[in-house]
Amino acid sequence: MMVNAWARGLRVLPLVAAIALSGCASAPTLQATLKPTDQFIALESDARVLFEPGAQNYAQEVARLLPQAVAEVEAGHYRPFPDPLKVYVCGSDACFANYVTTPNLSAAVVPNNRLFLAPRLFAAEARRLPAILTHELSHLHMGQQIGHFSHTVPTWFHEGLAAHVSRGGGAEFASDEESRQAMREGRRFEPEARDSIGSRNRGERLGLSTHVFYRQSMMFVGYLKQMAEDKFRDFLVAVEDRADFELSFGKAFDMDLAAAGRRFFAVQTGSTDTLGANAAPEIR
Repeated sequence: MMVNAWARGLRVLPLVAAIALSGCASAPTLQATLKPTDQFIALESDARVLFEPGAQNYAQEVARLLPQAVAEVEAGHYRPFPDPLKVYVCGSDACFANYVTTPNLSAAVVPNNRLFLAPRLFAAEARRLPAILTHELSHLHMGQQIGHFSHTVPTWFHEGLAAHVSRGGGAEFASDEESRQAMREGRRFEPEARDSIGSRNRGERLGLSTHVFYRQSMMFVGYLKQMAEDKFRDFLVAVEDRADFELSFGKAFDMDLAAAGRRFFAVQTGSTDTLGANAAPEIR
C-alpha cells in the first residue's frame, strides 16, 4: 500500500498549504523538504531520535517521552505506525529555520513526513513538549498513510484528530468556552466544507484564531468518538486506508457531515432545535 518516501513526498508537496501556529508549520518548499539531514546524529539509546550536534540533552528528553507519545498516537489512530519514524531535534534556531518556512510561527513541523523540533520546545515552551510531540506524531502517522496534509482530508480533521489524540496539543491557548462563544456568534468551522489543491479551509477564513479553530475541531472529533466509538473507528480506519472522506463518514455514521455538524453545534451552544432524540451528550 505504501510508496517510497521520495515518491510520496513529491506527490504530496503541491497539496500542502500554510498552517501558522505555534505547533505545526507551513508547507515546506521542495528545496526545504529535500534538504539532507546528514549532520544529525542518532541517539545511542534510541536511534529514532536524531539531534543536531550539541543538542544531545534535548534528544534524550525526546527519547524519554517518545514511547508514551507513540503509544497514545497508535491507540488514537487504532493501528501502529506503518513506517519507521524519525524525530529530528534542532539545538539552534538556524537549524530549525533550515527546514521550516515559518520558523518564527512554528515549534514543530512534519515536512515530507520528517518531524523536526525547535529548540524553544526545550526552553521557553518546554511545558508544551509532550503534547506537541504527540500532536505532530499524529500528523506523521496520518502522513505515512495518505500523504502529509493531503487535501482529500479536511484541515479540521487533520488538526482536530491530532489535538484530540494529544489531549489538547496545539489548542492549549483557547478554552472550550471561548470556542463555544465563537460558535454562538456564528464563527465556526464547517465540517462539510471541502478542501482543494492549494486552497484549505482554515480558521482565519472564518474569523477564528488558529487555537480556537483547533479547539472547535478537537471538540467535534471528541463528540463523534463519544457518540459511537465503533463508528468513529470504522470511519478513521477507512480514511487511513485512503477511502473517500465524506463517503466513509456517511457509511460509518449514517448521516452526512453537515447533519453531524448541526447536531454538534446545537449541543455546544445550548440550542436543541436541531437535535434528535439520540443526540450525544455535550463533550466537556
